[in-house]
This record gives sequence, C-alpha cells and structure tokens, in this order.
Amino acid sequence: MEGLRQDDPPRIGEYVTLARLVAVAEARVVPERRYLARSADGARTVLVSLPAPGVDPVRWAAEAQWAHRLTQPGFWPVEQFGGTAAFPWHASPYRPVLPLNAALGAHGGPLPEEAVRVLGAALAEALASAHVLGVVHGGICPASILLTAYGPLLACFGAVRAAAPEGTPRAGLPALDTGCLAPEQVAGGPVDAPGDVHALGAVLAYAATGHTVPERDEIPAGLRPLIAACLSRDPAARPEPVRLLTELAPGAAYGTHAEGTEPVSLPGRVVAALSEQAAGALATELPAEVR
Repeated sequence: MEGLRQDDPPRIGEYVTLARLVAVAEARVVPERRYLARSADGARTVLVSLPAPGVDPVRWAAEAQWAHRLTQPGFWPVEQFGGTAAFPWHASPYRPVLPLNAALGAHGGPLPEEAVRVLGAALAEALASAHVLGVVHGGICPASILLTAYGPLLACFGAVRAAAPEGTPRAGLPALDTGCLAPEQVAGGPVDAPGDVHALGAVLAYAATGHTVPERDEIPAGLRPLIAACLSRDPAARPEPVRLLTELAPGAAYGTHAEGTEPVSLPGRVVAALSEQAAGALATELPAEVR
C-alpha cells in the first residue's frame, strides 16, 4: 500500500480513505483507482474503487452496477455501490489482495510456470462459468487480476465497454491495457467471449514473462502453444475456457479452481506481501480529526 497523495479524495461516501491499494510506482495501466478505506466509527474496513482519470464516469458506473448484481464465482464482489453521476464508487469488505502486476513486483519477476498454470486454470474456470450464462467480463488485464490467499479474482468488470462504445477505436484510450485487447476490440469491435480469451492469454504471457506482448521464446515452452492459441488474430480459433482449464490443469475436476476456503499455493514472496499488506491495514488508524 501507499500513503494518500494530494489529489486523492479524503472521503468516499461514508468512508474515510486511508491509503492507496498499490503504489503509483507499481501500477501498470489501471482501469480504476483503489483505496483502503474505513467507516468513521472504525467498524468497517473496505476496498473502494473509483474510475481512473479520463474514464467516462457514467459508463464506468453502469458497468459497476452490473458487477454489483453478479454472483459469478471467481469475480471480485461489488457489494456496495454509491456516489453521483460525476463521482461514482463501489466497495467491498477488505481482504488482502495484490493485483497481478504488484504480485510480480513482490516476487521480483515473472511467476514460475506452475504458478502461472494454477492462476490460468482458476481464471479459465471463472470465465467458463460466466460465458455459459452469456456474461462477458470485458476488462481482463494484469491490473484486473486480484490475487488472494484463496485464489485469483477478476475485477474491473466491463472496463473495455466503459472505455468506449462499440464502433469506436480503442487504441490508446485511458485506463485500457492495449496489450490485452483483442485486435477486433482495438478496431472498435464487440466485447465478446473470444475477446476475454485473448485477454486471458495476454495475462498469462505477462505472468510468465513480465510482458503482455512478449517474444515467443520468452514464454516457457510448456505454455507457448496454449498462449499462442489464445492470442490468435482469428476469434474463432481461440480455445474455449473449458479447454484452457483442462490443458492448464490436466485431470482437474471442474469446480476445483474457483476461489474457496482452502489456501492456494503462491510464491513465498507473494504470500509475504499479502501478509504485510494485511498487517499494514490493521495498523492504519483513522485520522485524528475523525476519531
């Protein structure tokens, strides 16, 4: 976490902001700003999200309202929604989380292949459960993957849709990680399930190499064919999430990779960073003028 800056809001709704979730130096392209915040009576600690600078707050709020209604496994829960048309926000009870980019920073570089497989299997399972119901995430990128001790969660629901409507080219738009956008989405095409698969492939490439558009030889040999298939320029050639799950975790039963009650295996430095964040959150006090 990082202390607040001059341009950060001191309050968001009924919450007092305490810290940024991720230091500015660790941030990649982030579709939303995230803060650790606490109710004025000290009873409730939350993570609050705001639209990133340059994002249309009305479109961002519409996607946040959809996320508020979702109960998909593997998706970051949006439990409270508030604010105004010009200043919308959403919040969830605090738990220790690291965006994937911050996790690579804590680890000191790309994740081991086995960790990438575990990450990919969990995300593929979440997408499979969503796509079968016609739900398209539309915002997968390193900053939207939140790692917890019990598995990864997909945040930033609808970030691509929020950035620009269909028919509008999306290259270079604020808060969009262009390296994760499918070619058809860059050109203004629809935000659909094959686009989610392309974005997942870019995320796995990033987790394995530190780059969303790496050289082929940088990717571990065991992951190259699958990542290449995800990143195909032809949407119809991209694999379904269920196939990704079975290839990333051969023999695994469907339903075993969703976030649950059993801790998952994470690199030691990532676990340490989650623990450090939790301790910091507990130790952070409300400003004296609030207490």
